[in-house]
Amino acid sequence: MTDAMPSLTFDNSYAALPDRFFARVAPTPVDAPVVIAFNRALAAELGWDAASVEREASAFFSGNRLPPGADPLAMAYAGHQFGHFVPQLGDGRAILIGEVIDAHGRRRDIQLKGAGPTPFSRRGDGRAALGPVMREYLVSEAMHALGIPTTRALAAVVTGEPVQRDTVLPGAVLTRVAASHLRVGTFQFFAARDDREGLRRLTDYAIARHDPDLADAEIPALALLERVAARQADLVARWLGVGFIHGVMNTDNFSISGETIDFGPCAFLDTYDPRKVFSSIDQNGRYAYASQPGIAQWNLARLAECLLPLIDEDGDKAVGKASAVISAFPARFQGAWLAVMRAKLGLRTAEEGDLDLIQAFLALLHKGEADYTLALRALPDAITGDAASLIERFRRPVALTGWLETWRARLAREPEDVARSEAMRKVNPLFIPRNHRIEQAIASAQEDGDFSLFTALQKALALPYDDQPEFAPLAEAPAEAEVVTRTFCGT
Repeated sequence: MTDAMPSLTFDNSYAALPDRFFARVAPTPVDAPVVIAFNRALAAELGWDAASVEREASAFFSGNRLPPGADPLAMAYAGHQFGHFVPQLGDGRAILIGEVIDAHGRRRDIQLKGAGPTPFSRRGDGRAALGPVMREYLVSEAMHALGIPTTRALAAVVTGEPVQRDTVLPGAVLTRVAASHLRVGTFQFFAARDDREGLRRLTDYAIARHDPDLADAEIPALALLERVAARQADLVARWLGVGFIHGVMNTDNFSISGETIDFGPCAFLDTYDPRKVFSSIDQNGRYAYASQPGIAQWNLARLAECLLPLIDEDGDKAVGKASAVISAFPARFQGAWLAVMRAKLGLRTAEEGDLDLIQAFLALLHKGEADYTLALRALPDAITGDAASLIERFRRPVALTGWLETWRARLAREPEDVARSEAMRKVNPLFIPRNHRIEQAIASAQEDGDFSLFTALQKALALPYDDQPEFAPLAEAPAEAEVVTRTFCGT
């Protein structure tokens, strides 16, 4: 690397852990890398000179050249995949280049996805296809714009090399930025090996990195479990608020930092259906939209099992203390979800009947096959009696009058607020990563080398709460022939 990135400084803490935490491996060079997206704002946030970075982007973000100070490695972890435990997974197609301290003093991982095989590839090629890279770039940046904790996309590069999946597809590499890549599965890796020393090192590292205030807690491991549970309750509540379905909430895709991570077969609701599943590999609906809070609790229970030896030497006491945290999760989640949904309905105070009011509205959306996003976006117009735009979002007729009367009466008990409609529009997006638009963008890129829709989606999704007339078609629900019923992981 030249001196084109004078401000790029690595500070690699994970690489200083014992060797069994990872495997050192360098990215495999590609033939003809071409940058298709570069996140200048994120580069500046990382403290980099964006113009200098962009000049080196095709080499750096493909893995063809590494800057001084990079210490590439593939992280080891295990995980429950659709409920079945796999004792060794690890980064099979991702390589952590290193860590930087960003402009706000936060430690951030820089990772290349699709950078070639690692010791954890399990006979895979270590590469990524263009479609999943485009999907993750769009959806992760959309989640950030929606205000939801998430990993970020710094760059996307086509490699000039094919990858073989069901068919031959263009290859690509995504550069991902994360608070860390520590997962529940990272803890499971050491617990499965009864590696108490490794588990303690990992726990101490996680606390020092994400929750340094817990170092002096009476039981740091228990305090960490409580903190992770709080973050996940808030995260999943926010997911449900925007109609997001992760699609593959395995424990190895469950971040300790509370960020959304690994956008494989993810999707957003069009018509509201709490049982909706998009992922082609979720045959039994384990990770359906409304099942996500329960899965979060299940995943947290797996983390608790790993931490038991660090919570109390007495096994029964350890189980009791950890179980109290896990048992408290549903109430913690419901509190977070109620806060999200109250805001979406224009409520700033809390009343006992709010849960019934919210659930009644969701039931109407389901019965009427309403578009979830656009119905909520139209709700502010109905405050004063004009429900036409709301009714338009229902495919089947429903009896809205009674619910609207109850809702308006509830609003009348709120403190007077002349800006209520505006506040509701700030939490009810107009633009989400519509599944059919993502598929259209991928098809255009793969078949014709046309990235214009991909670029347009980046611009529109960066301002999800704003009326953007130039991008109005990107906000609309799919026509019947455009509806996407299945999404794919890409591995």
